[in-house]
Amino acid sequence: MNQIEHALKENLKQAVLKAFEVETALEDIVIEVPKFKEHGDYSSNIAMRLTKILKSNPRMIAQNIIEQLDMSSIEKTEIAGAGFINLFLKKDVLTQVITTVLTEDELYGEAKLAHPISYNVEYVSANPTGDLHPGHARGAAIGDALTRIMKKAGFDVTREYYLNDAGNQINNMAKSLQARYLQACGLDIAVPEDGYHGKDLIDIANDLYAEIKDEYKNVPLEESVSYFRKVGLEKETEKLRNDLKLFRVEFDVWSSEQSLYDRGLVQKSLDTLIKNGHTYELDGALWLRTTEYGDDKDRVLIKSDGSYTYILPDIAYHLNKKERGYDKLVNLLGADHHGYIARLQAAFMSLGYKREDLMVDIIQMARMIKDGQEFKLSKRTGKAVALKDLIDEAGVDAVRYYFVSKAGDTHMDLDLDMANSKTNDNPVYYAQYAHARMCSILRQAELTECSDYDLIVHEKEIDLLKLIADFPQLIQDAAIARQPHIVCLFIQKLAASFHTFYGECTVLHAEEKLRQQRLALVKATQITLRNALSLIGVSAPEKM
Repeated sequence: MNQIEHALKENLKQAVLKAFEVETALEDIVIEVPKFKEHGDYSSNIAMRLTKILKSNPRMIAQNIIEQLDMSSIEKTEIAGAGFINLFLKKDVLTQVITTVLTEDELYGEAKLAHPISYNVEYVSANPTGDLHPGHARGAAIGDALTRIMKKAGFDVTREYYLNDAGNQINNMAKSLQARYLQACGLDIAVPEDGYHGKDLIDIANDLYAEIKDEYKNVPLEESVSYFRKVGLEKETEKLRNDLKLFRVEFDVWSSEQSLYDRGLVQKSLDTLIKNGHTYELDGALWLRTTEYGDDKDRVLIKSDGSYTYILPDIAYHLNKKERGYDKLVNLLGADHHGYIARLQAAFMSLGYKREDLMVDIIQMARMIKDGQEFKLSKRTGKAVALKDLIDEAGVDAVRYYFVSKAGDTHMDLDLDMANSKTNDNPVYYAQYAHARMCSILRQAELTECSDYDLIVHEKEIDLLKLIADFPQLIQDAAIARQPHIVCLFIQKLAASFHTFYGECTVLHAEEKLRQQRLALVKATQITLRNALSLIGVSAPEKM
C-alpha cells in the first residue's frame, strides 16, 4: 500500500463513518488497481463487505459512501457491478510522486520510525574450516539483501555472524593443518581420516612454513596442535571475511562460540534451565523438556559421558543475544537445519522468551548449471564449487540477483550461462540495461525544474507513476514478510514498465514543456530503480 492508497483508504474510512456511523479498520478496506483502465485508477469492494453489517443493497451502500467522500484528490467516481466503487484520481495526485522522488533521491523509499524495533539477523555462520559453498552464498545474498531492506524500512538491524570456533570440527581442522605443515617440512604424515582435505589448508600450511620454517617440526603433536588451531582459525576466518566482502556482504558483529564457554555463558544458561525446572535426569544424561513447548521429543543437554550436546551452546548464544537488548532475533539457516527449528524455539521459550521473538527462515540449496549440466567442481581446486568460483563464472551482480530472486525456502537452479548472457532473457541484464538507458537519456538533455506535470497523462506514464509510488510500501512489505525476492519482482516490473513507456512516449524530441516533464519522470524512475537494485546489493551501471 503506497501513500496514495493509504490516503484513499483513510478517505473511505471517514466516508463510511459519516454515512453510517460505522467504524472500519484500515486493514479491512481493500484497495486494488483495476485490471482494465476504464474502471479507474483504483477500486474498492468496501460496499459489498459492509452488506452483512448494514443489511442493505451494496450499490445503495456504495452510493452513500461516494456522497461522503472528500473529492479534493478524486476526479470522479462510479459504481460498477454488484457495488464496486471505482475511483478516478486527479492527475496531480499521481504526478506529485515525481517531486517526492527527485527531492528525496537516495532516501526515497526510506522510513523513519520514532521507536524502531531492534532486530538481530544472523546468517551464513559457516564453520571456519574451508570455502563457502553455494548454499552459504545463497544465504549470504538473501541475508544481506534482507538486512538492507529492513534498514530501509526503518528497523534497527544488527547483522551477525556466529563463528563455530569450538568443538570437534575445529579440532579436526587444527590436526589437518598440523599434518599439512609437517608435510611441508618434508615428513611423511597423513591428514586424519576425519580431517579436512581442501586446498585452502595446504596453502595456509605452505605460507606458514615459509614464515616459521621447521619451528614446530619436532614438537610433539599434542603440544603443537593448539598453535595450529589458533593459526587455522585466524586464517580461515580471514578468508571467510575476504570472500564475503568480495560478495559485498559484511557483518556488524562476529560472535564466537568459544567465547560463550570462556565467559561462562554456557554454564549460566544451563543453571537457568535447571533452576527454572525445565530439565530432568534420565539414564545418566541431563534432558531438556522441549516437548512442553511443541517439540516432538525432549532433547539431551549433557550426555551420560559428561559432554555437552550442540544445542546447549546454541541456547547460551540466543540468551546472550536477548540479553544484549534485541527485541527480535532472526536466524537464516541451511536446509539441513529444518528439523532443528522446533527444538531451538522450544529451548528459547524455556528461557522465558516468546516464540514469536525468535524467527527462523530456511534457505534451500541451489544447483549450479553450466552448459546444460550441473556445475559441481571448481576449476581452481577440482573440488566442490565455491563462492569464488561462482563470482569468477558470472560476477557478483548476477550471482547475488539470481540468489535473491527466488524465495529462500524454494529450491532453485542458477544457470551460469544465462547469468552471463547479454539478452533480455537475463533479468539482471534487463534491469541494469534499463537503468543505463535512463542515464543515457538524461545525459542527452538538460533537466530543468518543473513547476507542474500537467502533460503527464499517457496511460504508460500513469502505469510508471503508480509503480514508483508503490516503492516505499513494497519495502515495508518485503521487510515484514522477510522476503527480499519481492524487490526483484518489483525491479522487473519497473524495468518493463519503463521500456514500454519509452517505446510509446517520445521524450528527447517532444516539445520543450512535455520533454522536461517526461525527463523528470525518467529521472524519478532511474532513482527508484537504482535504489531498488541497491537493496539487493546489485550495481546500477550508468553505461553498458
